[in-house]
Amino acid sequence: MQKNILVTGSKGQLGRSLSKITKANNAYNFVFIDKEEADITSKEALEALFSQHKFFAVLHFAAYTAVDRAESEPETCELVNHKATEQIAKLCNQHSSKLLYISTDYVFDGTKPSPYIPTDKPNPLSVYGTTKLRGEQAVLANCKQSIIIRTSWLYSEFGNNFVKTMRRLGSEKDEIGVVFDQVGSPCYATDLAKVVMMLADKEFKGQIFHFSNEGVCSWYDFARKTMLLSGLKCKVRPITTTEYPTAATRPQFSLLDKSDIKTFLSIDIPHWEDSLAECIKTMEK
Repeated sequence: MQKNILVTGSKGQLGRSLSKITKANNAYNFVFIDKEEADITSKEALEALFSQHKFFAVLHFAAYTAVDRAESEPETCELVNHKATEQIAKLCNQHSSKLLYISTDYVFDGTKPSPYIPTDKPNPLSVYGTTKLRGEQAVLANCKQSIIIRTSWLYSEFGNNFVKTMRRLGSEKDEIGVVFDQVGSPCYATDLAKVVMMLADKEFKGQIFHFSNEGVCSWYDFARKTMLLSGLKCKVRPITTTEYPTAATRPQFSLLDKSDIKTFLSIDIPHWEDSLAECIKTMEK
């Protein structure tokens, strides 16, 4: 008998990437929801969903991710990233469903000189980072069977993301400026979706894991590689964060240490350049 898995945020990058890799998966019956199917900020809508299905696991991908807009819409961001997550965690606990929650490198302030490990103390600098941290805390406080995965710089062939923006600008302009003093590692959503499915059958015990692709780069490096792999002649000029002011403050160094998840799943993680090449190849098919 198939086990039911609820996937929130099904039309986002990770939701669509998961859908792509699970089409032939017969072990589970996936219930994909986005705003149109259910309002996750409505307690009644969530309760109806949990009453209708017996969920083996909930993959909670839905989030308010407009980092700069969140600074002027803190209530909405809080409602989606914290309050809705808290309600989902409580329902998962009540219905004995496992909960996997996706979080972010933005829970850190970026002042540590070495990669962040899951037990490092968070100190978010933005509304987005603060509300995602509150979401993490709500998951751990309200659902015994939970796993949190913090990721960074997510991109894919779906939706809006940095790679797509660079490819568009690269085809429109001769030169662009991209910040070189913010450092981390990109994460191809397909790689993260595969890891999520590897975790689905594991025991969930309130763990926090980090996952992104291997290697380290700045946004400038990421942009240059995107242009190169896309065959675009646009010149990428390195600029500082102060030359490109944004409403939300970003962590300057947010490289995530992935040792724990590599050991837990016995996996090798692809290098960011290899996964970027794969994504661009998929985009150009």
